[in-house]
Amino acid sequence: MTTDRPAPSVPLGTRVVLRYRLPAGYSHPMTDVIGELVSVEPVVAVRTADGRVVQVSPTSVVALKPIAARPIRVSEIRALEHAAAAGWPGLESAWVDGWLVRAGHGFTRRANSATPLGERGTVADPADPAVRARLHEWFAARGLPLRLLVPDRLARIPEGWPTSEPVLVMGADLANIPLPPEPTPVTITDRPDADWMSLHRADADPLLAQDVLGSVAAGILGFGRIGAPGQPPLAICRAAITDAPDGRRWVGLSTVEVAPEHRRRGLGTLVCGALLRWAREHGTTHAYLQVEESNTAARALYRELGFVDHHRYRYASEPVG
Repeated sequence: MTTDRPAPSVPLGTRVVLRYRLPAGYSHPMTDVIGELVSVEPVVAVRTADGRVVQVSPTSVVALKPIAARPIRVSEIRALEHAAAAGWPGLESAWVDGWLVRAGHGFTRRANSATPLGERGTVADPADPAVRARLHEWFAARGLPLRLLVPDRLARIPEGWPTSEPVLVMGADLANIPLPPEPTPVTITDRPDADWMSLHRADADPLLAQDVLGSVAAGILGFGRIGAPGQPPLAICRAAITDAPDGRRWVGLSTVEVAPEHRRRGLGTLVCGALLRWAREHGTTHAYLQVEESNTAARALYRELGFVDHHRYRYASEPVG
């Protein structure tokens, strides 16, 4: 019998079925295991759904094949969105009929939207005129339009509300992500200082943007940059560590920017990797990021880092008039 060795093209973090030979004396010659691929050398290792890690010598592998990703449960989407909302809370938040409403001087859609994060059965339908009125009133009092951020399967978008293109939320187990060797040229601070902000692209007032970027709910922030102090940075990234209701500790990466003249040199990957290492040192187990579904180049980069699709969301705007 010929042995199929693990294909290098199968990236870590992929859900796979591993077939391998059993030692002599077993009732059957081989068996299968399904789970997440966490290593291909020096041993092939697969983490099962219950957290058990099966390690197999490459010489015992009969086949290793990617399979469809495990369906994401609604509770997992809600938990991750809780962590993401805490990592980007705006400057003011409240609960209205099961929707977490956030306001942040209008800077970014995320920080100025309503998200259906209440427990199952507590999220009211925004198509209900009374619910819509209460949501509208909260945002109007702050000079903002009513905008919904609606993740997959957590709520329905009212008919006739204009929507954005889908935003893909990607996640990863930090144990599966290759991190850059230390030391790195990345400096990490707890606030977005003037150097960091000089590369951040924002249409808003820089001071207002700085306030929103520097806000987190019961979490830790890290602002990574590559570049000498007092000089415009070559690359930047924001990381927010927050806890989800299911006990997982997540780090969210955002605002990745590389100076135009230094792109395609791996600096974005380097600053992200340094922040992921920093997050792991703070007890983080999982990472997420958000990317517009049409941004295929960014999606390919993040998949190379070990991120996989988790769920999607859309923004929906209250019709005018």
